Amino acid sequence: MSKSVKTYLKTAAKDYRSRSVNPPVVRASTILFKTMQELRKHQKDIAKKKDVEFWDYGRQGTQTTVQLQKLLRGLEEAYQVFLTPTGFAAVALSIMSICRPGDEILISDGVYRPTQKITDDLLKEFKVRAVWYNPNDFQDFKNKVTRKTKLIYVENPGSNTFEMNDLGKIVSLAKSKNIFTAIDNTWATAYFFKPLKLGFDISITSATKYYSGHSDVMAGTVAVNKKAYDKVWWYNHVSGYRLSADDAYLVIRGLRTLDIRLEKHQENAKKIINFLKNQKKIYKILYPYKTSSREFKLLKKYYSGASGLLSLIIKSKSKNSVYKFVNSLELFGIGYSWGGFESLAVYTDPVELGVRRYFKLEKNEHLVRLHIGLEDPKDLIEDLKKSLKFIK
Repeated sequence: MSKSVKTYLKTAAKDYRSRSVNPPVVRASTILFKTMQELRKHQKDIAKKKDVEFWDYGRQGTQTTVQLQKLLRGLEEAYQVFLTPTGFAAVALSIMSICRPGDEILISDGVYRPTQKITDDLLKEFKVRAVWYNPNDFQDFKNKVTRKTKLIYVENPGSNTFEMNDLGKIVSLAKSKNIFTAIDNTWATAYFFKPLKLGFDISITSATKYYSGHSDVMAGTVAVNKKAYDKVWWYNHVSGYRLSADDAYLVIRGLRTLDIRLEKHQENAKKIINFLKNQKKIYKILYPYKTSSREFKLLKKYYSGASGLLSLIIKSKSKNSVYKFVNSLELFGIGYSWGGFESLAVYTDPVELGVRRYFKLEKNEHLVRLHIGLEDPKDLIEDLKKSLKFIK
């Protein structure tokens, strides 16, 4: 965790005159003022967008949410950070802040399925055209940039299938044409990769995942540079997105151990992969681990580490036997989301993958996504070993 974030953590008590280690949870809808003049001054300050610490109504935040924004500004090295009630709300806030009728949004094939839905279906209603590019082919990306391209949206690595984009090339081209760029950075978080430092305008995370780390809260974050700030501030202001003080407190709690947890997730994932890569029933591991691969080289180029989320491709004529593999796992829970302390496994079918233009499962191929948690890796390996025998 960066020194700036540790500094913010230490000053939490001083900022709000509390002697407790943790900031107070301040819940509020109505904010009281001493005079009408003071209220009007706050309204003017809000209109000037001076700072998130100016608010006249609970929708704009409280001391607790402001503290979380300060922490994340340090971690993301951002001009400002906006908070949303879910990770997907952060995606929606970012896209709807930038795109307008007649625009095109250029998107990497392999993004989160709800992101596919909002760009392909909802934006169509607002006369915004979604254009998809192959994340493994920069020339394909380059060929699809037009004068109408307003936003380039990347999820890196790709959701479920873990394709890696050459991020520096994307940012460089976008800057040369004055196009906004946004990236879903939930997989790595700003601990392993800082998108704004590379040149992205918007960095999105589902704080539900690693920022929280305890699978007990839903939240999203949108970190922005100065160029994107006004647009995101305006849409956030009129759309009414707000994170509760209680949820903000839980994310603050999680951030205190982010570095320790992510290092352990990474360490455990490497040990699991070293086991799985020698299993004949595992056809392919989707994770940037092979040193000779394009994915690994791009990881090393831009990231300081990798998290605990990966996918397996299993070849089997029996889908039920793959189900049985998942069902028989004892230490891996079956469920969506990830980023918490626990290991998870879920069978992902083509519907859940959404429409993919550049990736498809062949006949008798099955995709199982694993989140490698904080359990003893020896126990996880033993659990996988006994369950793999059910695959036919």
